[in-house]
Order: sequence, then C-alpha cells, then structure tokens
Amino acid sequence: MEALITCIIIVALVIFLLIKTAKVVPQKEAWLVERLGKYHSTLTAGLHILIPFIDRIAYQQDLKEEAIDVPPQQCVTRDNITVEVDGLLYLQVIDPIKASYGISNYLFACVQLAQTTLRSEIGKLDLDRTFEERAAINAAICAELDKASDPWGVKVTRYEIKTIKPPLSVLDAMEKQMRAEREKRAQIAESEGERQAKINRADGERCEAISLSEGEKQRRINEAEGKAEEIRLVADATAKGIATIAAAIRNEGGSEAVNLQLAEKYIAEFGKLAKECNTLVIPSNLADVAGFVKGASKVLELDKNQKN
Repeated sequence: MEALITCIIIVALVIFLLIKTAKVVPQKEAWLVERLGKYHSTLTAGLHILIPFIDRIAYQQDLKEEAIDVPPQQCVTRDNITVEVDGLLYLQVIDPIKASYGISNYLFACVQLAQTTLRSEIGKLDLDRTFEERAAINAAICAELDKASDPWGVKVTRYEIKTIKPPLSVLDAMEKQMRAEREKRAQIAESEGERQAKINRADGERCEAISLSEGEKQRRINEAEGKAEEIRLVADATAKGIATIAAAIRNEGGSEAVNLQLAEKYIAEFGKLAKECNTLVIPSNLADVAGFVKGASKVLELDKNQKN
C-alpha cells in the first residue's frame, strides 16, 4: 500500500515537473525566460523545456499588430473652441525585450502620449481646419508616437481620428454658414446661367443679323448681275437688229423699202398727234412727204458710202 502511494506521488511529481518545464509557445508570440530572476532567453513559437524552480516565464508578448481605442478627450483649438476628439491607435511589438523591460505598460504610455500629442496638434489649428487637416494631424501624431516608442520596442504603424465633435452652438452656426454658402452658390449658378443665356441669345441674334445681311447682299448682287446681263443681252439684240437692217439696206431694193417704211411711220405718228391734241400746229411743208423721205434716203446713202 505504501509502495502504491509512493508511485502515485512520484507520477504526480513528474507530471508537475513536466508542466513546469515543458512550454509550448503559440505562433506570433514571444515569451521571456528569467533564470534566477535575471533575463535569460526569449522563447519563440514551438516546444521548449525549462529548468524547474530555476527558470520561469516572466513576460508573454503578443507580436501581432494591435488596435487600441483612444478615449475621447476635450481639445481647445487655436480660436478657443472646445471640441471632443477620439481616435484609434495601431501598434506592434517589434522588440519583446524592450517592451518588457523598457517600460512597465507600453499600451498605457502610448495612449497617454497619443492624447497629449493630439491636444497639441489641435491647438495649432482653427476649428474649420481641424476637419480639413485630419490626414496631417494623423501623420504628425503617428510620427511623434513612433519616435517616442522606439526605446519601448514598439512600432506605431498609424493613428486615425474617429470623430471630432464641436459644441452644439458651434454646430448650429456651422449649419447656418453652410446653408448660406449653398444659397450663395445657388444664386451664383443661377446668375451664371442667366448670363450665359443672354450671351447665347446675343450670339444668336448677331448670327441671324449677319446671315440676313449676307442674304440681302447676295440678293442685290444677283439682281445687279441679272440687270447687267439683261442690258447686255438687249444691247446685243439691238446691235444684231441694227446690223441686220443695215445688211438689208445694202441689198437691192433695200433703200426703197426703208423709204416706204419711213413714210408710213411719219404719216402714222402725225395721225396720232392729231388725235391726242385739240390744238395742232401744221408745218408749212406738211404735204412734202416725198421731201422728208428723200432727206432720210440721203442719210442712209451717206451712211452706206461711209461703211463701204
């Protein structure tokens, strides 16, 4: 019976020693071993055997990137407006030894440093610019934290502002300002539209006037060209008629025919004159039609001799 109890004690002791000595480190973790109270080694992922009662796991550091919520805080802008700002901090343990022995609580230190740096950066800007300069504020905080956390073995990857909450009175004023700005832009857009419409109408009227004047100009040119062509054709026809008459006069019997036609024209025109007027002055040689015809014949004969 005593032997059985002894075996049970020995087995329990072995199990206890195995539990104390055999350690399995998960992936992306680093365990720091102290031997007799002094740093000895860093255990990475895998199975490790420790010396019981001499070695102990002092710190367990997570090497994955962590997202830490930075609590909201009151910040005063350069124009003395109090705003409430909160954010997110992303960091990663790079050196587990420094993270364990360089500072007691690197998470608390990073959060506090992020808050103080945020207050400092917000104090450099006016309220309106705090909404516009978020990227610049994030970059400044991240650079400051990364520089300060280097002795702690921590790498600050980025910082992001979540919300910026001004007071309600400021929000009301900003809303009124934005409403006024939108109305202003609407009026400007409407006036620009009216201006463009007037310009378009003026351009249309100018183009219409130019087109009408060009059409009127072309119409007058066409009429002038038509009249010139008409005059030329009439002149050509008259010249051809005169040439034909002259040729007929040169032929045999042409002079007698012309004399006869002139006598007929003379008598006919004198008869019309007697019908249209109540008072008539009769020349003394009215009956001398033969003399008139003879004079005309001499003219034609003279013209014929000049042409020959």
